[in-house]
Amino acid sequence: MYHYQINISTEEFDAFIRQHPQANLLQSSSWASIKDNWKSERLVIHDQSETIVAAVLILIRPLPLGFTMLYTPRGPIMDYQNQELVSYVLETLKERAKKHKAIFVKFDPSLFLTKTFPDGTVEQDPQTQVALKHLHTAGAKWLGPSEELEETIQPRFHANIYSAFFEESNLPKKSKQTIRTAKNKGIEIQFGGEELLDYFVDLMKQTEIRKQISLRGRDYYQKLLSTYGDDSFITMAFLNLTNRIQKLQTELLQKEKEAASFTDQTRQNKVLQNQKDQERIQSELVFLTQMQEKYGTQVPLAATLTLEYGPTAENIYAGMNNDFSRYQAPILTWLETAKHSFQRGKNWQNLGGIENNLDGGLYNFKKNLSPVIEEFVGEFDLPTSPLYSLASFALKLRKKIRK
Repeated sequence: MYHYQINISTEEFDAFIRQHPQANLLQSSSWASIKDNWKSERLVIHDQSETIVAAVLILIRPLPLGFTMLYTPRGPIMDYQNQELVSYVLETLKERAKKHKAIFVKFDPSLFLTKTFPDGTVEQDPQTQVALKHLHTAGAKWLGPSEELEETIQPRFHANIYSAFFEESNLPKKSKQTIRTAKNKGIEIQFGGEELLDYFVDLMKQTEIRKQISLRGRDYYQKLLSTYGDDSFITMAFLNLTNRIQKLQTELLQKEKEAASFTDQTRQNKVLQNQKDQERIQSELVFLTQMQEKYGTQVPLAATLTLEYGPTAENIYAGMNNDFSRYQAPILTWLETAKHSFQRGKNWQNLGGIENNLDGGLYNFKKNLSPVIEEFVGEFDLPTSPLYSLASFALKLRKKIRK
């Protein structure tokens, strides 16, 4: 009933995935170009009428002694309610695995166990339970709901906002306050591409230092932008230091004039507020004068790098300027990133992974944008060699050591 084809044109491959409900960036043909340290294959399944009914981007990772593992991120793309199709796709993956001397196939499909909405409503997807049953019948080994963010290749919990019901006015009070603060301080948002790359790279380096982590380099970010072209953009928050200083000097002059008009009859709390305002303005002026010597007229405060695919948008990387943390630029930047994608016709903006226990720095930042918290089903292994148990143990041990 079914037959498969390897490495069809990228146009045909992407045309099927883009229109599919499970469409996602990691199954786009271009993702293989990003992961060019791995080999890859584009696999599609045809039915009797020659219609494509399933597609899989397969990444092929070398292992010691000439062996490999196959990995399909957020795939395969198919109807998991169809047992016959699921079984055929997994049998085909086994066949490809043997050709590539793969010990096993790993995949983490775009299936959800739960979705938690901003109002606290939790939805479970009954079709996922059917999918689990069909995958088990077809020989896949579900590794179960992982507990830690680092246990899976792709984060199992993501924060996502949807254009259909996203309203800035419905954000938490604190978030709206933070966004107002950023705007009132004169932060401006600019969208662009490679012309903003140097600024972006600098912000990512500062983020590495602040978080004490290792991120990508300039070449990688440039590869993302050049590979996805018009389906990519950088969102950059800038502050014009000269303009901000001039505005504060004007405000300070007004406060000094106000103070000069006070009399013995002026309320004490008004006098104290004036003093506090002058101290705040003077303090910021001293800070900005120092920053002007360091950065010049204009300084980048925060940025995101977004890749789009079909109806989807993914906030892949984000960085901020450590010197200007009190200016609250990141939330404004992330908000404007999502709004820009929606204006470009995208259905949702993925803010990226969060901690599985819904507590921690990633979650506490991203919840400011009232996202839907989506719990993916997680990883599956499809053993294809007697060495599977040994290889699986070695990979788990490697993860523990790295952690």
